[in-house]
Amino acid sequence: MEWGDRRSAAGDGRPAGWPGEPVYLDYNATTPVDARVAEAARPYWDQWFGNPSSDHAYGERPRQAVARARKQVAALIGAAAGEIVFTGSGSEADQLAIRGAVLAGLRATPGGTPQVITQVTEHPAVLACCEALERWHGAQVTRLPVGASGLVDPEAVTDALARQARARGPAVVSVMLANNETGAIQPVGPIADAAHEHGALLHVDAAQAAGKTSIDVTALGADLLTVVGHKMYAPKGVAALYVRAGTALEPVTYGGGQERGLRAGTENVALIAALGAAAELARYDLACGSENRLAGLRDRLHGRLAAALPGRVKLNGPPGRRLPNTLNVSIAGLHGYELLAAAPGVAASTGSACHSGQHAPSPVLTAMGLDEARVMAAIRLSAGRWTTEADIDAAADQLADAAIRLAEAAGRPTAPTTLGGMAPPDQEARHGPAPRREDHR
Repeated sequence: MEWGDRRSAAGDGRPAGWPGEPVYLDYNATTPVDARVAEAARPYWDQWFGNPSSDHAYGERPRQAVARARKQVAALIGAAAGEIVFTGSGSEADQLAIRGAVLAGLRATPGGTPQVITQVTEHPAVLACCEALERWHGAQVTRLPVGASGLVDPEAVTDALARQARARGPAVVSVMLANNETGAIQPVGPIADAAHEHGALLHVDAAQAAGKTSIDVTALGADLLTVVGHKMYAPKGVAALYVRAGTALEPVTYGGGQERGLRAGTENVALIAALGAAAELARYDLACGSENRLAGLRDRLHGRLAAALPGRVKLNGPPGRRLPNTLNVSIAGLHGYELLAAAPGVAASTGSACHSGQHAPSPVLTAMGLDEARVMAAIRLSAGRWTTEADIDAAADQLADAAIRLAEAAGRPTAPTTLGGMAPPDQEARHGPAPRREDHR
């Protein structure tokens, strides 16, 4: 059955228990499980529970389900089915890619010094893996800075690789495709060219991008690429790593020969089937114009906030090269966590971390060179499959009302700007449509 047919038969996939309130604008943190995805997984929890390695009938259906899911995930990113390895999380996939490539490279060049190049706004899963490689394997790790828009300069990658060219050992570059806080899309194509010119492998963490924008691993030049289930309407606890044919990796988990020997352990067939269904559904949505729909909602939200709070709303990140669903803005005169607490009808997030009641600035926004007041004022609003224009309008109104109330209670003016470099609200609202995939390469 095609997804269009399933949509008419099973609605739009909204979970039956969806509460509807508060307005959910935190899709970058996690997504609900699409009802159609849950339906695809259910038979492998009860009816077809067998081990896919078993030769009898109870193993045949699970084995077919894993093979089908491998094809579905591969189709989403333009890969071959045999290049997909299933894992238990995006963090595990990142570690299999980076640590796996470094250790496999050390097998080929015993006594060499591994070189790893990444950038400062990567997900902690990547940064922590790089730190571990420094501690345990003597890796030389270069953490590149980003500019004011959160983007890496591909020339900086070239320069870093050139400086390390005389070192004997494996080289890996790891750069995310899209940032989880700002949605900034990195210039992966030129970075891939630089990596390959110097004999390095390129790992791309596409956790946030997969399903939101079109991906072709060949066009990107990726050797390794991470896809995460719970970011695209599958359950938590399942992810996949694209491994370009011929790329050698050392396993993270040792044991049986599952996943071509790269990830031991009996496969969780239900979750793998769910990831496959989610990938197929995402591919269908992208073909139906979901990028443009989400970009329209994102820009509608930005425009309404800018109009309601003239001179106070500042976009964080690039206006063009970003995910279609993601809006990160700072609202002058308050803290982001205060604003969200005062607008309980909106479920969103800030980039700051809270430890024992103390809020620390977002490392991502700080790395972009933003001052602390603007960083602490930031909120991230991310739309998704079931976000409507009514949701956007309600969220914008609640956030604007809360911002005005907070400013008045503190005796602060509600209109004048206090964030450096604030553009006029009409200028802020003019982003244009979301960039097409070819602009990202």
